[in-house]
Amino acid sequence: MVILQVHFLLIPLLMSIMGAAQYMMQDAALLSYIDQRFLSLEKRLEKCNQDMLEYVDEFRDFSKTVLSRLAGLNTDKAEVKSEVESLLTRIEHAQRDIDYFGSVTDSNACVEVHEDLVKQQLLEEAEEKKRLKLTLNASCDHMLAGVRSLKMVKKTGGKHGSWMKDPGKKHAKIYLLSGSVNNVILEFASIMTFMENNQTLKARRVPLPLPWEGTGHVIYQGFLFYHRHGSLNEIIKFNILRRSVADQMLLPGAGRIPAYQLSPQTKIDLAVDEQGLWALHAEPETGGNIVITKINHVTMAVEHSWDTPCSSKDAEAAFMACNTLYVVYNSPSGGTSRIQCVYDVLGALNAYMNPGLHFPKRQGSHSTVHYNPKEKQLFAWGDGSQIIYKLHTEKK
Repeated sequence: MVILQVHFLLIPLLMSIMGAAQYMMQDAALLSYIDQRFLSLEKRLEKCNQDMLEYVDEFRDFSKTVLSRLAGLNTDKAEVKSEVESLLTRIEHAQRDIDYFGSVTDSNACVEVHEDLVKQQLLEEAEEKKRLKLTLNASCDHMLAGVRSLKMVKKTGGKHGSWMKDPGKKHAKIYLLSGSVNNVILEFASIMTFMENNQTLKARRVPLPLPWEGTGHVIYQGFLFYHRHGSLNEIIKFNILRRSVADQMLLPGAGRIPAYQLSPQTKIDLAVDEQGLWALHAEPETGGNIVITKINHVTMAVEHSWDTPCSSKDAEAAFMACNTLYVVYNSPSGGTSRIQCVYDVLGALNAYMNPGLHFPKRQGSHSTVHYNPKEKQLFAWGDGSQIIYKLHTEKK
């Protein structure tokens, strides 16, 4: 009987020992699993760290290679940028042609143009001419009849440069921009200050953040408009008072060849007349003839362009006066400057040859000839001299 009681007591004890052993085996398995997972994670972290070090070394080597190559390109960056901008311009021209063909061509290869469409196009062209006349103020009806006399104001600077007043302001300040590549404007209180012997000491120096190219810049309504050096056709609008760039634009088609054959340093010649801001340049597609573009000086947007029959060959300068282009020609060796091609954008005058419009009493060449609509005079730069030409005008 006692043995039976002991047997019954041992059974639960053995069962509890076996259960504890089973739990211990499960815990050991769990610990082993956790240990293996940690080992795996540690190996992966170690590999990740090694990969990261390799990536850092690779990036540093690549950066050194890129920087060395960029340093090699730095000396030719102007030429590279010019080529890229030229390519972009050609792409823009091609895109416009593609858009045009896409707009006039449907799925059929050949479509006859309806008479009503032709009439509509003629009406639209007539409306455009009316709009241009209103925009450009058709009451501006005088034309140049002769260059009457000259005044040699001063001789300062090198062969290339420009000087001017601001026809959009009431002040009498004189601005001098010496050289075909520079970044400093000299501002004088008056023409008398400019004419003094120590004039450079009394000038206010206005540095530009971006240098100019050529001599075709103008000052209008307190802003300097100029072709940015190193760019194909970028025009900068610079606030002289605040000394900051106010705006910029790209002039389509410009910058590939000089505006005038005898002034190769100027690719874009800006001009001001009674109607505001203009740009003059030549294009290979026009056979080197001069193209006129009207620019809104506030928004820096192109308003309209005209292809003229006036050649850039043997031209040294040009200017706009009362909606009309006057091109100044000379001989390559320098001689008597003369106006031989005139073009009115409103059609009041046809382009014509007029060898009678000679510049008086002077042999040489001009780097710049700009019209001042406020004073009805020409401000010219000739062989380092600053010259004023008085004009004789008559009704168109």
